[in-house]
Amino acid sequence: MTHSPGQASDHGGPAGSEALRRWQTLSGTAFGRWLFSRMVAVKAPYFASIRAVFDVLEPGRAVARMRKRRAVTNHIGTVHAIAMANLCELVAGTVTEVSVPRSMRWIPRGMQIDYLAKAETDLTGEATLPPVTEGEAQDIVVPVTVKDSDGKTVVRAMITMYLSPRGTQKN
Repeated sequence: MTHSPGQASDHGGPAGSEALRRWQTLSGTAFGRWLFSRMVAVKAPYFASIRAVFDVLEPGRAVARMRKRRAVTNHIGTVHAIAMANLCELVAGTVTEVSVPRSMRWIPRGMQIDYLAKAETDLTGEATLPPVTEGEAQDIVVPVTVKDSDGKTVVRAMITMYLSPRGTQKN
């Protein structure tokens, strides 16, 4: 699914976020996808710790991958639980950013995460976002799955995002 800036999305508003425009400009090459991913990490520096790279970013869906490397492993040599949680929040937040109407703002409110299996390989996280209703403050739940290189689901997360109209106080 691709949208032009200003074009209505399936998510209730214009698909013209700055992040989505940058993705559309840069995503045509491996270097561009890497550069976009670094730009996200500059905006939210904690995400730099996992060095994830986006493969897909569109209203309603984000996919990013991270390599298993020493800096993200635990004492038993698998990918650390918090590194996987970081990947979950990265894809959930980024899909929210490119999907919600420009009149709305968002912030993570909570996360339920289930670690289903040891993560012994590189990982891919995918977040999907149901359509968002513009207007009233609301919680939305962004489901995320993290799979290993063999396609086995190692993590499932449900990240609650609080959305509110821009210019209002957060509850």
